[in-house]
Amino acid sequence: MRILPTLLACLMAVVSFAAPQVGQPAPDFTGKTLDGKTVSLADFKGKTVVLEWYNPGCPFVKKFYDGGKMQEFQKEVVASGAVWLVINTGGHKLESATYYPGTVVQDANQSIGRAYDAKVTPHCFVIDGKGTLVYKGAIDSISSSKSADIEKATNYVLAAVKAVKEGKSPETASTKPYGCGVKYNKL
Repeated sequence: MRILPTLLACLMAVVSFAAPQVGQPAPDFTGKTLDGKTVSLADFKGKTVVLEWYNPGCPFVKKFYDGGKMQEFQKEVVASGAVWLVINTGGHKLESATYYPGTVVQDANQSIGRAYDAKVTPHCFVIDGKGTLVYKGAIDSISSSKSADIEKATNYVLAAVKAVKEGKSPETASTKPYGCGVKYNKL
């Protein structure tokens, strides 16, 4: 009988680190913005939320930011009434808050990254207004670090946000993310 509590504790640990699944509630989280405000997923109830994992030194991230395309995507999503959160799990030194049309969330203890099982930058997630995860994976369909590929690619994140706005499920709900690995501290 003494083994049962230990077994249950181990099982709970495995479940708590399981990747969130499309169609299920998105994990709640709390973090600090670049300007020191505390935000949580619950703050955005009723709104579509995009989560984008970020590393300013990653060539796959630079592909989008250096030419201003990611900022355009963020502006488009925010203008539609949704929220775009740029998650900094790696503790990277970031530009000023004005560089990002989305809101930057510092994930200093890496709890948000672990809750979402974020693997790479930019790993993206789209959550509907009910708090359900509706998309997870790559930002687009061309796994490269070349900015010339952006216009040729299908942008899965923008497509998911548009589908949710139209009351539909995204055609593509899950893809394999590509980019630079998110580096986690050992637990």
